[in-house]
Amino acid sequence: MAKLLQIAQLGHPVLRKTAARVEDVKEAAIQSLIEDMMVTVADVNGVGIAAPQVYESSRIFIMASRPNPRYPHAPEMEPAALINPEILETSKEKEKGWEGCLSIPGIRAMVPRYTSVTVRFSTVNGEERETRFTDFLARIFQHESDHLNGKVFLDRVESNEEIVTEKEFLRILSGKN
Repeated sequence: MAKLLQIAQLGHPVLRKTAARVEDVKEAAIQSLIEDMMVTVADVNGVGIAAPQVYESSRIFIMASRPNPRYPHAPEMEPAALINPEILETSKEKEKGWEGCLSIPGIRAMVPRYTSVTVRFSTVNGEERETRFTDFLARIFQHESDHLNGKVFLDRVESNEEIVTEKEFLRILSGKN
């Protein structure tokens, strides 16, 4: 039975390590970790979570985009586990957008990301897939990929002036002055 996992907070060394490649996707421990990550990301209303965020230094993340109070215009997608993901190609264009992180609660920032990425990954069944993500899904993919490489979204911010508290972010989102 899947269980909720604790989320590593900024400052914990696991968030700054390069995660290890998954050798056997079908291994029971890997399948169990994926199930636990699926339950955890749903419980915390996240749009993604990477294995290092739950203290596992493995190249796995979940993408689970759906509208929520922080991302009201997020596209709906079936939650999916991406194993050993890699970016094959990026767009030339980058766009700044708001990001936050389950490992850095209460903080939001404007982060430049490629507007589209062509990627390769293994599925939970061990099938290799190539696809292209655009816009918000490309942003999630890049954010979660960073976690597998020991980076957090604050490392990508161009100016400290683009970092705000959650309360200020929600005020900005609402359009109130």
